[in-house]
Amino acid sequence: MKKIFLAMMLLATFIFAGCNTQAAVNREVKSSNDELQISMLNVGHADTHLIRTKEQTILIDTGHRRAPERLIRELEKFSVTKIDKLILTHPHIDHIGNAGMLIKPSEKQLAAFPYLEKISVEKVYDNGIPFAGPSYKAYMKAIEATGTPRQGLKVGDVLDFGGGVKFTVLWPTSEYVAEMNAGKADSGDRVYKMNNASVVGRLTYKNFSMMFTGDCERESEAKIVKANDAKDLKCDILKAGHHGSKNSSLKAFVKAVNPEYVLIPAGSKEESEDAKGTPHLKLLERFSELGIDPKKIFCTRWNKTVTVTTDGKNFSVTPEVREDWVDRWMSKKRASGAI
Repeated sequence: MKKIFLAMMLLATFIFAGCNTQAAVNREVKSSNDELQISMLNVGHADTHLIRTKEQTILIDTGHRRAPERLIRELEKFSVTKIDKLILTHPHIDHIGNAGMLIKPSEKQLAAFPYLEKISVEKVYDNGIPFAGPSYKAYMKAIEATGTPRQGLKVGDVLDFGGGVKFTVLWPTSEYVAEMNAGKADSGDRVYKMNNASVVGRLTYKNFSMMFTGDCERESEAKIVKANDAKDLKCDILKAGHHGSKNSSLKAFVKAVNPEYVLIPAGSKEESEDAKGTPHLKLLERFSELGIDPKKIFCTRWNKTVTVTTDGKNFSVTPEVREDWVDRWMSKKRASGAI
């Protein structure tokens, strides 16, 4: 009888513990709903950032037109269906590349990527500057066909991402947009000017902040620093501009942002001829001079998708692949004479 009684007591204890464990899991799931999640998606030498708040799903940029499969793979991995806000920093092919496909996929695209059938885009935002590229034309055609609302962003605009998350636009100014639309940039500097017309925005959630930069380069970075108090630029995390180019994330800008972590969306030369050895040595040396820990610099080339999770007070940065690549990459660059 004692053995039977002990067995029954152990069984009851096990069942009770199991119930407690399930309750703990449920509490954990509930608390995670109050968190903000930001993922720098692994889409090669291109930009795509997925932001999920308690109330909305936001996508910043859509990867390269030549690699739609990489974007779809990432969106499916994160079970993305409804995109409440699609923000396109500028109309270059590695940022706006797959916007048209997400808004209104063709029959051919649906056949190649059936997951597109599940995705809807509620509203789109861009920098308000037309472009002659095929990706921009496909994007505009999709908007016109679906009637998807569109808004051009400028300094001072504030987007509500839901759940207390805000996105404050720091660039471009309405004057810069007007200059671009007036065609004052000649063909020789059109690409550079368009990079500098990238939507730059500061995301805030309680005590947490992150700077999104598109392909913004030195010209606009300097103007952003000049136009803002340092406290309005300070961020926990910086998304490095232009895939880790030496002409972006200049010292004054990084010093003002003063990030603890840096995220760099860049691919290898094998993935894209546009990579051109990014992240550049000069950029990484700049980060080192400003005291940024190399273990807190992540790049999709080595770390793949990188996810930031925060409750607005504390935050964590989790790479899909844990690899400390900075020192090794810098040594390789120095040995080859690359900058």
